[in-house]
Amino acid sequence: MSTLLETFPLAPSAKTHSVPIWLAIAAASLPMFMATLDNLVMTNALPVIRIALTASVEELQWFVNAYTLSFATFILMAVALGDRFGRRTLFISGLAIFTIASVLSALSTEPWMLIAARALQGLGGAAIMPLSLTLLAGAVSERLRPLAIGIWGGVAGLGVAVGPLVGGAVVEGFSWEAIFWLNLPVGIISIPLALYALPNSLGDKLRADVVGVLLVGLGVLALVFGIVRGNPTGWGSIEVLGSLTAGAVLVAAFIWWELRTPSPLLPLRLFRDRSFSVANIVGLTFSFGSFGAIFILIQFLQIVQGYSPLGAGIATTPWTMAPMIIAPLAGIFAPRVGTRTFIIIGLIFQATGLFWLALTMAADTAYLTMLPAFIMSGIGMGLVFAPISTAVLATMRDVDRAKASGTNSTVREIGVALGIATLTSVFVGAGGELTPTGYVHAAIPAVFVGAGALALAAVAAFALPSGRAPRTMTEHARSI
Repeated sequence: MSTLLETFPLAPSAKTHSVPIWLAIAAASLPMFMATLDNLVMTNALPVIRIALTASVEELQWFVNAYTLSFATFILMAVALGDRFGRRTLFISGLAIFTIASVLSALSTEPWMLIAARALQGLGGAAIMPLSLTLLAGAVSERLRPLAIGIWGGVAGLGVAVGPLVGGAVVEGFSWEAIFWLNLPVGIISIPLALYALPNSLGDKLRADVVGVLLVGLGVLALVFGIVRGNPTGWGSIEVLGSLTAGAVLVAAFIWWELRTPSPLLPLRLFRDRSFSVANIVGLTFSFGSFGAIFILIQFLQIVQGYSPLGAGIATTPWTMAPMIIAPLAGIFAPRVGTRTFIIIGLIFQATGLFWLALTMAADTAYLTMLPAFIMSGIGMGLVFAPISTAVLATMRDVDRAKASGTNSTVREIGVALGIATLTSVFVGAGGELTPTGYVHAAIPAVFVGAGALALAAVAAFALPSGRAPRTMTEHARSI
């Protein structure tokens, strides 16, 4: 959900491919558009899916978090396996998995089926998202590469921006299953297109850190499971305490393992860099507050205020569309103004927007009352996206850029999962119900928690370096 314009390593050694640039762009961008589109398409369809599958609020969380956690767990592994066995090979494998998982999602008749299919989708998306840019860079000449990457970034932003609108239109005009059936023709077209237009390439053939993947994946899953189950079974129950304890132990074991394995999934030495460390803390908290609140607010618009899925998509357009305009401008001007300044301002804007919504939220709140908050939140998101990626990579060596960027994507996706789980726990703990009369009083404290997390992220962002890079770094930042 939060992987919009992430920067992944290019492939300087890959030979350019003698195909038209538009064909290479289409081959790399179409699958990536499909994967990014599915994030908010799914979120906007949740109220309809809840009724169709008779899902609980706990299961609603897992419809989103199954994808998010799977994606976060395997993204670094996908980059490593692509280097070892061929980036196009893994890209196409991920595309095939994503397409099959979409069909399984559409065929789901029980909540557990959709959860399992969404987890499989996340596995496929973990290969599609990071490798699409790398393959595109290797398919076009160096002269045309900036143009191709710019278009790729625009398509990524477009996928997120139009997600609520497409999801609303499809759900309202057809059915919730149709949001997944749409992926089938895209997958069928994209696989042969990628085989033709994108050259295969290899990287360093390092041994895959399977132990690291298992430790961090199971650790984060246990933590999220414990948070999700806290209210239904009691925070002092063996199930919850055991899950949270197991999660903490597994994460600690992951850190211990990464310090000792010769080919770590995540080189912990990267965290010695202040810009990298603080940017990841900010990214985690930013995703926690932003997407946890979006999960609550999308359902507020439909369950309480009676918006249709399409109506909710249109209503939130000022929020989802604004980053498309603001993020590229922030990326251009951040080297002059400073990435820290833009990040802090963006987080303050977004925290203010959520505080506004929490203070004015009611069953009869007029749309014009909420509109300024949507606009502020959208501008705030746009001011954070590009500068935070720049901050992550600001002082990274070329050899570390893949791991650094992949780590940032992983951390932000974990933030999404923790945010949805925590804010929903606040909602359920406050006695919230998925009914028009039982929603608002519990949604308010949940949105306040999201706003508070963004305010804390703004405070943490003051620890970032200013980001006013020297001339050589300015050129680097413009390429992000």
